[in-house]
Amino acid sequence: MLIKIFGAAVQGIDAILVTVEIAVDRGISYTIVGLPDTAVKESHERVMTALQNSGFDVPRRRVVINMSPADVKKEGAAYDLPIAVGMLAATEKITEGATDRFVIMGELSLDGSVLPIRGALPMAIMARELGMKGIIVPKANVTEAAVVNNLDVFGVNSLAEVADFLNGKITIEPTRINTREEFARAENAFDFDFSEVKGQENVKRAFEVACAGGHNILLVGPPGSGKSMMAKRLPSILPPLTLAEALETTKIHSVAGRLRQGSMLMTQRPFRAPHHTISPVALVGGGANPMPGEISLAHNGVLFLDEFPEFPRSVLEVLRQPLEDRHITVSRAKYTIDYPASVMVVASMNPCPCGYHNHPTKECTCSPFQVQRYLSKISGPLLDRIDLQVEILPVAFDEISSRTAGESSAAIRQRVVAARNIQLQRFADEKSVYCNAQMNSRLLNRYALPDRYGLARLRDAIERLNMSARAYDRILRVARTIADLDQSENILQHHIAEAISYRNLDRSNWIE
Repeated sequence: MLIKIFGAAVQGIDAILVTVEIAVDRGISYTIVGLPDTAVKESHERVMTALQNSGFDVPRRRVVINMSPADVKKEGAAYDLPIAVGMLAATEKITEGATDRFVIMGELSLDGSVLPIRGALPMAIMARELGMKGIIVPKANVTEAAVVNNLDVFGVNSLAEVADFLNGKITIEPTRINTREEFARAENAFDFDFSEVKGQENVKRAFEVACAGGHNILLVGPPGSGKSMMAKRLPSILPPLTLAEALETTKIHSVAGRLRQGSMLMTQRPFRAPHHTISPVALVGGGANPMPGEISLAHNGVLFLDEFPEFPRSVLEVLRQPLEDRHITVSRAKYTIDYPASVMVVASMNPCPCGYHNHPTKECTCSPFQVQRYLSKISGPLLDRIDLQVEILPVAFDEISSRTAGESSAAIRQRVVAARNIQLQRFADEKSVYCNAQMNSRLLNRYALPDRYGLARLRDAIERLNMSARAYDRILRVARTIADLDQSENILQHHIAEAISYRNLDRSNWIE
């Protein structure tokens, strides 16, 4: 008897339909075809033992399993459940036609229980797009898949429960989630708040500007000055995720298996802080079984690179293309996959090897050559993609001991959202441009030209401070954002002056 069960395979951050065909005939053998990996081939022992321990007779017959399309590699143990259900249907233990129009995925334990899988969300999205009746997934993945509206999502705990449900012996209510209500309830809940930060008003302002325009930012300061502490609070002032952004971000984390059990739609922008020993593949994605890297896991959020010069040069250089294109293409001999990578990079570093260059009270033990060599670990092309370079100094004791709370993240976020709304209206007719940081030269000439006083101030700064030519466009982008925060249509002289103050590393006298 021939039975067809519908499953799914994840490619990139999307899923495609996989038809699992099970034929049971005379003889004794077990064959799987359709480009299965080792985990799928090993399903024989798991499926047979799970069937036996769930109270079903193991078919002592010839079993042929074909997974279509045959040119797509089938990976992982998530095909255990559709194979087991197909064998039960082929041996008439499940009513004929009961599995029609269901997508079924899950890993089986030897006792017949159903274990969590990766990629339940893109599988559910695929099932809805294809007009399937519903999707059956492990109970641990049901809330993740149920964020997809207009689809019946059934969570199961065991193989026996699936068989009873398909035979009509028990009723399983589909899981329903009010996505918008859950999203609105949790979008403003943050563990960290800028009101807890004492002093550092200039750095807070730089963060506000960076978030308002989507600019990358580099913090340069001695140990203990608060670089990491403030970076962790950045998601609290970024604009809230839209539902579309939340869905796309959740898909990436679902495919990577990074969602906690019982989690639903991600409501806060991700904050990823990889250690400087990370490999290039771990940062951008790929591998034998392709997975999103840290830069894609930070999509629509923050990628924090602490101890920036300590990252290997090979790792930092792979950032250049995704920071420009806002997606990463992973090409290997057998596959090519696109992962989204629209991130805000926040980097921090010491100003020199000893950490105390330009410190107000501690003496630096490094020579100018050592300082220059330390800074040169970051290449010019990569530094060119960082709009704000801010020097941060230690907080004075009087500010540390002050009991007065600083400005809250909610107040800062309100200004950031207002500035972003201006940019969304400005770039409404531009494809793939949502914020000032994405402006090219054509858009700069249209929207970011200062008045003659501002232009004179910019010319004077570049000539007097010996700034590099690449600083010109960056200053104009940042000045446009500062003007948006002021609700100003024109870029004025003081907007240019503030933008110039955020280009510390472009000054030739910084290391003297």
